Amino acid sequence: MTETIAFIGGGNMAASLIGGLVASGHKPGAIAVVDTDRAKAEALRRQYGISNANSATEAVRDAQVVVLAVKPQVLQAAVHGLSLPSGSAVISIAAGIRIDSLRRWLGPQVQIVRSMPNTPALYRAGMSGLYAPPETQAGAREAAQYVLGAVGETCWVETEPMLDALTAVSGSGPAYVFQLCEMMCNAGIALGLPADTARQLATHTVAGAARMLSDSDEDAAALRLQVTSKGGTTAAAIESLENGGVRKLYNAALECAARRAAELGDELDRS
Repeated sequence: MTETIAFIGGGNMAASLIGGLVASGHKPGAIAVVDTDRAKAEALRRQYGISNANSATEAVRDAQVVVLAVKPQVLQAAVHGLSLPSGSAVISIAAGIRIDSLRRWLGPQVQIVRSMPNTPALYRAGMSGLYAPPETQAGAREAAQYVLGAVGETCWVETEPMLDALTAVSGSGPAYVFQLCEMMCNAGIALGLPADTARQLATHTVAGAARMLSDSDEDAAALRLQVTSKGGTTAAAIESLENGGVRKLYNAALECAARRAAELGDELDRS
């Protein structure tokens, strides 16, 4: 892909995407960034050799792809008065801002794709969900796949509300894993392990299990059964978790996250 890509916003996720694009071979000179924090934009320019812009208008002037990477609460102000050529591909990673709102602000002539990346994108190990309306041109879909694919895996969902469920699973998901690791560490300490040993054991166990999941053809349930010998230590722990209602708790937790994602979208639509 040789198109010029303009980033409106230069925060952590934008920096990750820019770094991933440059590492994958995209020409730094074909990437522009604008941010209200000039120092942040200048740091990105120095680090990656990309172009800086004094305004959003300047950033998008020659861009075929525009990535909206500012906080949802300030996105409308950030794109106010912005004029994009017909057919421009716009990728929004602003959580909760729905496509109808983006069309009101940017005009019906642009091709919009919404994305929900997660924080492992900072390490190019992200999982990004993508949604585009059925009428979206193939070029815009390909651009979104290209940009988000630079920092990890991607998947498409069929309807916009599915992004709320996706947010509950992968957008918020790293926090669940971090909490699991935290609890394993604390339990190890309670069992008498030194804190640094408990942390090392929990951290590398979680990382190793994640590697097995990503590299194996087996699903999570099959892998769990492989290490759960009947009558063994793992079976005792799993039985305790099941008796404690862990599945019900996780279902309820993700339902809460999805519901809150929808509520935030409603609130932003009304603002």
